Amino acid sequence: MFNNFLKIALRNLKRNKVYSFINIIGLAVGMAVAMLIGLWIYDELSFNKSFQNYDRLAIVMQNQTFNGKVGSQTAVPYLMADEIRKTYGSDFKYVSMSSWNGKHVLSFGEKKIAQSGNYFEPQITEMLSLKMLKGTRKALKETHSIILSESVAKALFDKADPMDKLLKIDNNFTVKVSGVYEDLPFNSDFQDLNFIAPWDLYINDNNWPEKTTDPWRSNAFQAFAQIADHADMDKVSVKIKDVKLKRVSKVNAAFKPEVFLHPMKKWHLYSEFKDGKNVGGRIQFVWLFGIIGSFVLLLACINFMNLATARSEKRAKEVGIRKAIGSMRSQLIGQFFSESVLVSVFALLLSLVLVQLTLPYFNQLSNKQISILWTSPLFWTSGISFSLFTGLIAGSYPALYLSSFQPVKVLKGTFQAGRFASAPRKVLVVLQFTVSITLIIGTIIVFQQIQFAKNRPSGYDRSGLINILMNTPDFKGHYNALRNDLLKTGAVAEMSQSSGPTTGISAINNGYEWDGKDPSIQGNLGTVAITHDFGKSIGWTFAAGRDFSRNFSTDSSGIILNEAAAKFMGFKDPIGKTVKADGKPYKVIGVIKDMVMESPYQPVFRTVYMLDYEWANFINLKINPKMSSSQALAKIESVFKKYNPSAPFDYWFVDDEYARKFGDEERIGKLAGVFTVLAIFISCLGLFGLASFVAEQRTKEIGIRKILGASIFNVWRLLSKDFVSLIIISLLISAPAAYLFMNNWLQKYEYRTEISWWIFLVSGMGAMAITLLTVSFQAIKAAVANPVKSIRTE
Repeated sequence: MFNNFLKIALRNLKRNKVYSFINIIGLAVGMAVAMLIGLWIYDELSFNKSFQNYDRLAIVMQNQTFNGKVGSQTAVPYLMADEIRKTYGSDFKYVSMSSWNGKHVLSFGEKKIAQSGNYFEPQITEMLSLKMLKGTRKALKETHSIILSESVAKALFDKADPMDKLLKIDNNFTVKVSGVYEDLPFNSDFQDLNFIAPWDLYINDNNWPEKTTDPWRSNAFQAFAQIADHADMDKVSVKIKDVKLKRVSKVNAAFKPEVFLHPMKKWHLYSEFKDGKNVGGRIQFVWLFGIIGSFVLLLACINFMNLATARSEKRAKEVGIRKAIGSMRSQLIGQFFSESVLVSVFALLLSLVLVQLTLPYFNQLSNKQISILWTSPLFWTSGISFSLFTGLIAGSYPALYLSSFQPVKVLKGTFQAGRFASAPRKVLVVLQFTVSITLIIGTIIVFQQIQFAKNRPSGYDRSGLINILMNTPDFKGHYNALRNDLLKTGAVAEMSQSSGPTTGISAINNGYEWDGKDPSIQGNLGTVAITHDFGKSIGWTFAAGRDFSRNFSTDSSGIILNEAAAKFMGFKDPIGKTVKADGKPYKVIGVIKDMVMESPYQPVFRTVYMLDYEWANFINLKINPKMSSSQALAKIESVFKKYNPSAPFDYWFVDDEYARKFGDEERIGKLAGVFTVLAIFISCLGLFGLASFVAEQRTKEIGIRKILGASIFNVWRLLSKDFVSLIIISLLISAPAAYLFMNNWLQKYEYRTEISWWIFLVSGMGAMAITLLTVSFQAIKAAVANPVKSIRTE
């Protein structure tokens, strides 16, 4: 019997090629979208799960209160790990201090590469359960040692054995390779941890213990922890709350530091904090794409069911004849279900092909390394189960409804489908376009928010501006000579140095005092050390006062404020005012217009700029606009090789770095845009099929109308008006829903766009135009048909 069902199902699919094609393609595209989104969500949810101690690892964070506002940060004092081990040792298995992951120059002989790495205490190898390919996890016991990732070891030593080889870090100190570990997974927060060097090497080299008079004041490092096997993460987090408060000075105790553990399982999806509380993070994107995937798949299923129910009425006589010659109702039900399931299975197979073909593009768009989980039982179980479920649901209407017809009525022609037979299909069309229009509105608002932030005045000129990290000591003491040589090439318009990149504030100091300061507020301001010519390099704009100048020796005790800092201090006329930084007096010589150095979605942070050639870590170069970038960079590189021969010429354009700040939003916008186009495509497929069915149903009516004088336009209007009314209803439902959802999404940005009325108008008109284009093909085809043939058609 099954073979018979299968043969008949295949014949029906072959006979109705257009409907079969629309059904299979529409459902396959919907399944493919759902599969891609499912793989993306799986990758997001499995972030960091490759680490064996995933459930017991955490980063040590702290909340501090500044002027009544609680801020959360991962930066902690360098004594944090020692204090936790000493006071709460029984609750922890390991605690490891860490520097910040950053690029360093690794050199072996003539080979020099810039790689991201970090300095950790030795326990980190056990905490991250590193898979050692050479050496052991105890490889960091010696101070002058280093362990490399497999890819870095290959890049430095090719096929040679790297063990015990000597190499240099930043041309500063020599270390011995004591281990090689397998590259860490791309979907982890340590994906770019390409080497690990000992923490003691970093601390001793920087003389940190000797440099600080108050070791608990400065928050310049990270601390990672693994709780004991018997411990509970939440309870331990509460227990260590006052570990810093008990040791800070009275002045710093005013910031009410509260230490807590942020579990690794929350790093990726729950990384955002507000007023000291976790408020989510990327988990909102997981929910967003989960909803989009569900809706796109729903659209495909609606298409499937719509066309299945529409075509079912054409098969009423078939059911009558089958019943008349003895077919049982259960056999008819089995036949209709088998046809639906067969279409669903074909769609599943096609969707797998589509996913495999589009994965490279999808990975590039989403910044992922996703692959189909061919070996996962859950993947196959989910796919096959869904395929069967969809087939059964779609086939339920024709199977249960048509199989109940009385053969006598059907064969006599007295069977009527009923005036409300098309109502379910209309409801489904409205639902389809409600989803599609909502997606269109949402995608436009996402792109509008990105563009709104991009168009925000940055306060400086990013064009042709590059940053270079001074990651070797070779630069020290050569500032003027390097600057002069660069200017002589004609490739550089200006050069300066600073303590941080142009797109970030590397230090916040809370030791500022000034006349008229409210004793109840803390003077925490961003602090950027710069050299002369910094303003000329980046093209900042003055609101008052002047720039630093070599003509004024007193500028070494001068500072420049941004507008946000001047406002925070309450200065109406800041020029000449005295501001103390840790007790040292400085004179305000200028106020610049606010520069967007951090998030373009947040207010500009109050910042102080001061002259300090020793603190500078970054070089800022303004390329001569009259010279091509490639030509200029070649000349700049030759100068850098002269002064920094131990490192590769590693630079980045500030424009590109600034653009990365929009990365997440742009990826979400592009993915949402792609899925919206596919949702519209699926909806239009269904609309095309329904329009074809309606035109076929009304063939005789159209023929008679034409004979009576109806024009092509009259016929087109007749067939289109019902669909247009359905789109209008969809717009009325989708507009308020989209507004509420997107308005809530925008609230997470302090600097945000307004939702304009034209977005709804454009979305509605776009949906209407797409609908009319889709329906018009079938409508005009029916309108131009020979009316004589139409009337004679059976």
